[in-house]
Amino acid sequence: MDLGELQGKSISVIGAARSGIAVAKLLQSRGARVFVSDRESRERLQTQLDVLESTGIAFEAGEHSDRAYRCSLMVISPGVPGNAPVVQKARESGIRIVGELEVASWFCKASIVAVTGTNGKTTTTTLIGRMLADAKRDHGVAGNIGTAFSSLALELAETSVAVLEVSSFQLDHIETFHPRVAAILNITPDHLDRYGGSFEEYVESKSRIFKNQGANDTLIYNCDDTVTAGRAMNLRDSAVQLLPFSTEQSLSSGACVKKNKVVIANDNRMDELMDVREIRIRGRHNLYNAMAAALAARTVDVSADSIRQTLMSFEGVEHRLEFVRELNGVRYVNDSKGTNVNSVWYALQSFDEPIVLLLGGRDKGNDYSLLKEPVQKKVRAIVALGESADTVVENFKHLTRVVKVTSMDGAVGQAERLAQRGDVVLLSPACSSFDWFENYEHRGRVFKELVNRL
Repeated sequence: MDLGELQGKSISVIGAARSGIAVAKLLQSRGARVFVSDRESRERLQTQLDVLESTGIAFEAGEHSDRAYRCSLMVISPGVPGNAPVVQKARESGIRIVGELEVASWFCKASIVAVTGTNGKTTTTTLIGRMLADAKRDHGVAGNIGTAFSSLALELAETSVAVLEVSSFQLDHIETFHPRVAAILNITPDHLDRYGGSFEEYVESKSRIFKNQGANDTLIYNCDDTVTAGRAMNLRDSAVQLLPFSTEQSLSSGACVKKNKVVIANDNRMDELMDVREIRIRGRHNLYNAMAAALAARTVDVSADSIRQTLMSFEGVEHRLEFVRELNGVRYVNDSKGTNVNSVWYALQSFDEPIVLLLGGRDKGNDYSLLKEPVQKKVRAIVALGESADTVVENFKHLTRVVKVTSMDGAVGQAERLAQRGDVVLLSPACSSFDWFENYEHRGRVFKELVNRL
């Protein structure tokens, strides 16, 4: 996009959530005539609409009127599906459609480090940010992690680093988005309801993170994940530097584990980073996250010594295997961010103790077969909650005790009764939170409040 073209340009922003508001303000600041449209009611959007009103940005709520289509560019928020009627109508009308991530990237002078994957995005993105902070490097952390990229893009200097958590929804509508460093942690079935049940379409979406990479760019990827590795191999004849990471293979380039040591390899030179046991965040999935973050930080010139110190002190992120409290010999752990089956599988591998598992919510087309073996081996009981409770019962009633509840309060109370001294009560739902809660953060906070009241 020629930014000079924005002056006086009519642009519609679809969606008045966090990223929609941020991109509307960014575009207005550059002289565009911005109109924000959201189908939610004015009552539900009052806080956001107050922000728009105070900045003089025109808006509507409760519908997408004809005015939403009187534009030459439509910017859609990540929460708006590509097959939504408003998007389809705009496409049929020949209106150019991009996402908030794309627009923010037009204004960002800083080098971009972008992280995607089905699981581990938030931990890895946060960890890279901590590594840069500990190394006293100017940076910003944004994207799917909570701060809209659009609210940060103009603040970062050319010498800064923008560390972005990037979802498949954000990648669906990019054109020129170009990360200097891209990382794909893994790709397993998730959000298939958004992609017409097609795993291949979901994989295509994730793979867009490297579509604009070229010489002087780096792709970091999990070569133990066959889908991710297969997509990365599409770049083997390109000028993009490929840096794999693995816990299972010895690598001549990238990051791997040798004799319980994390090793950074470059052209067959092996530099030992640290003992695996020194990494503060535990579990195999977090070892992958740590290696990906270390490679990203090294690529932007953070020293190995500084990376090591960060990994020895970083305790993880809220709602991801977050210890809440111990009561009567039972540990309570909040993994509300575990919104898919693969994430729950990794969570179950993180514990040797018997588990009382809180499972369920709004199902996204889950195949629970991956969980059946670890449930049989590790799970004392399942508390089935949310819209998918009956599905959870049906899938696991022959493997362990399953109790259905109708509220999070009931789930925590039931888990307390089922757990024995030495057990772990684990909220790791494998589902989205939108049946009972605003988002997974809300679900996790409610769980923690209820546990702390026991």
